[in-house]
Amino acid sequence: MTAVVPSATADQKPKPPKPTVVLVHGAFAESASWNGVVKRLKRKGYPVIAVANPLRSLSGDAAYVRQVLSTISGPVVIAGHSYGGMVLSNAATGNPNVKGLVYIASFAPEPGESTFDLANKYPGNVLGEALDKIELGDGTFDLVIQQDKFRSYFAADVARDTAELAAATQRPVRDAALAEASGPPAWHTIPSWFLLTGKDKTIPLEAQQFMAKRAKARGVVELPRASHAVTVSEPEAVTDLIIRAAR
Repeated sequence: MTAVVPSATADQKPKPPKPTVVLVHGAFAESASWNGVVKRLKRKGYPVIAVANPLRSLSGDAAYVRQVLSTISGPVVIAGHSYGGMVLSNAATGNPNVKGLVYIASFAPEPGESTFDLANKYPGNVLGEALDKIELGDGTFDLVIQQDKFRSYFAADVARDTAELAAATQRPVRDAALAEASGPPAWHTIPSWFLLTGKDKTIPLEAQQFMAKRAKARGVVELPRASHAVTVSEPEAVTDLIIRAAR
């Protein structure tokens, strides 16, 4: 006897495709800092791109990410860590495909504000004590965290061997990128979600709370014990917030 398979009805609409998740790393990090998050998102069926952020200038970095976004058809949720929030804020402006912004221990600027402005708006940013400069010959410098201080200043809740690898493979950021003022940010028109880190020595918690409140975030998650390197130390919590935004 042949089984009868019921045909789809008008009420049984096919599920829309899941949005592509674009991940933007910040200074002193690289795309691999998202590995734990990428693994979890892909397991849930989300297409993922972890962008290689150039870390040369805010306008140039945003232009590059904007080009990456232009290659994606369909809806996008974009998440940024640290300086990556500055970049996504500028890259996503005016893009109708971007449906959500997720700031992970990150900067969410107003026009005219720089990374340096926001990092020093409230007391508690002590990362400058651990930085070395590499002269670039044009009056600007690359900034890099001294490897023996990387874990205590940047990744205190990350396993020691993992932090040592991250210190050795960190990507320097040009100081001019951190000093450059933001243009009109995407969070003025696109919904945002924030993950805040309580033991952050790079972006003080008070600054993160201020930016989340100012952006009228749809959702805020605070991890009281998390360091700045939360994409590595707490990938489950980061993934959960990105999925909340994607839904």
